[in-house]
Amino acid sequence: MEKTRNLTKKIVESSLMVAFATVLSLLKLIEMPYGGSVTLASMLPLVIVGYRHGVGTGLSAGLVYAVIQQLLGLNNLSYVTGWQSVIAVIMLDYIVAFTVVGLGGIFRNKLTKLKLSASKNQGAEIATGMAFVCILRYLCHTVAGATVWAGLSIPTEAALVYSIGYNATYMLPETIVSVLVGAWIGSVIDFSKNTPTRFLPVRDESKESRGACELLPHIAGAVAIFGVAFDTLLIAPHLQDAESGEFTFAYLSEVNWILLAVVTALCVLTVIALSIASRIGKKQSFC
Repeated sequence: MEKTRNLTKKIVESSLMVAFATVLSLLKLIEMPYGGSVTLASMLPLVIVGYRHGVGTGLSAGLVYAVIQQLLGLNNLSYVTGWQSVIAVIMLDYIVAFTVVGLGGIFRNKLTKLKLSASKNQGAEIATGMAFVCILRYLCHTVAGATVWAGLSIPTEAALVYSIGYNATYMLPETIVSVLVGAWIGSVIDFSKNTPTRFLPVRDESKESRGACELLPHIAGAVAIFGVAFDTLLIAPHLQDAESGEFTFAYLSEVNWILLAVVTALCVLTVIALSIASRIGKKQSFC
């Protein structure tokens, strides 16, 4: 009975997370000029599944997600000819590329030597797993670009070099956003529990709860992530040539550097203010 209950829980939770990941994949933060997009950490739900329930469950959820992504991207198959090319695109750009996201949980309990707090340790493990699967996905897209797409959307000459650059234009910002969000979520919510709950700070039992002050560091972390993500998304579209898709620094002059500087400064000041307020509040028992 217990095994059946646990299996049912894994299936239900995995299904919900796959659905969540699919919705996030449709919420594109930016569309690159020549192709590719950056999402709101759409792979994170699958990494969490793998982190909570193991690699097997993670890969299964990743496979389901990959099939859904393939169905959503069926129109891409119209650009290739021959059944071999169609199969290669399906496998490299979708099935393998997204199934491997389920491997994101392999670093659970692997970073204990860092001797961090439980929340920071989990955040580091999830962030590392996210970076790992982003690299694997990037490699899949790069291989597909240098083989199947060579001569189509990618020049035949120096196809591998071009594919490395082109896929980096959207996978690099995707990785940055995903790793930052994963690190923050992993430090706030305890996914090791049977039911995920918010991490509770270690506090002196003789003292009353300081709820507001406990939330300030998390808010500061969210502001910091927003700042880095905003800057990344503001710069990323200008790293891709709209006519050829090549990775380039030639268009960085088109970036709105004033807006970037203002947002960055506001985020830095906000983080500093929240950090100071949290420390003062804890020392003075204001909250």
